[in-house]
Amino acid sequence: MSQIPQAIAIIGPTGVGKTDISLEIAEKFAGEIISVDSMQIYRHMNIGTAKATFAERARVPHYLIDIVDPDEEYNAANFTRDALIAAKQIHAKGKIPILVGGTGLYIKSLLKGIFDTKPVNHDLRAYLKKELQEKGSAVLYQELVTCDPAAAQKIHPNDHYRILRALEVFKTSGTPRSLHFEKQEYENPFKRVLKIGLTCINRQTLYDRINQRVEMMIKLGLIDEVNTLLEMGYSPDLKPMQSIGYRHMVNHILQKWTLDESLNLMARDTRRYAKRQFTWFNADPEIVWYENNQQDMIINQINNHIN
Repeated sequence: MSQIPQAIAIIGPTGVGKTDISLEIAEKFAGEIISVDSMQIYRHMNIGTAKATFAERARVPHYLIDIVDPDEEYNAANFTRDALIAAKQIHAKGKIPILVGGTGLYIKSLLKGIFDTKPVNHDLRAYLKKELQEKGSAVLYQELVTCDPAAAQKIHPNDHYRILRALEVFKTSGTPRSLHFEKQEYENPFKRVLKIGLTCINRQTLYDRINQRVEMMIKLGLIDEVNTLLEMGYSPDLKPMQSIGYRHMVNHILQKWTLDESLNLMARDTRRYAKRQFTWFNADPEIVWYENNQQDMIINQINNHIN
């Protein structure tokens, strides 16, 4: 595979300010942006996913935004394929691909590889979900410990999605998910990648930004956006509809929670998600970390990388 000479990745937790900095970098270094976000791929889901605005996308071309409907299957393997196509298109223009987002698995799959699995077995998935409802996560987690102890060590006993996915891989292929990763061979599609991580040493400042973002999403019309999705026939049980913000508004619309309860839980869950993102990215020694207000230092680092 012929490699693309270079790429820049701007990564970090939700709410840290990746969009503003990435636009500045793209304009300064003749780059185009590839969204690395597992929610921004969905059409009709704009406010709750904090997509770049149409004005921002007019400033700099963006890729992998609004590419599938909320009821379509999409995973890290799909992303790797689509991101590589986008990166080649950007490179063909003589520009630099800039990977921007906070979905750690997507970054990892593109730069490090992800194993191939067989097509989704919807009957098996439905069966496992039924088992989860009837027997509880503890029983299925114990089953995972038995068939793939290496994977179980890396999955929290309450992480229903990953437990089901690991069991699905084992039952579909007959091979533990952990062995798929051990066997994979993958060539990074980029010769040189600079990974810039955005952080905020004062975590309370970041959490205040998250709280303000939640309030702004409501002002921008998040409740109406979720109402429209439900009216379009998208089930509340769909994976994207169960994501942060959307499930909270669904529960408010269905009168399970008051608006205050929904907003408080949405802010809390967003803060917890940011913590998990920090944990994921902190495990990557290739990331060069900067405070989100150190634009000049980031630009100097990118200059050094390019030159």
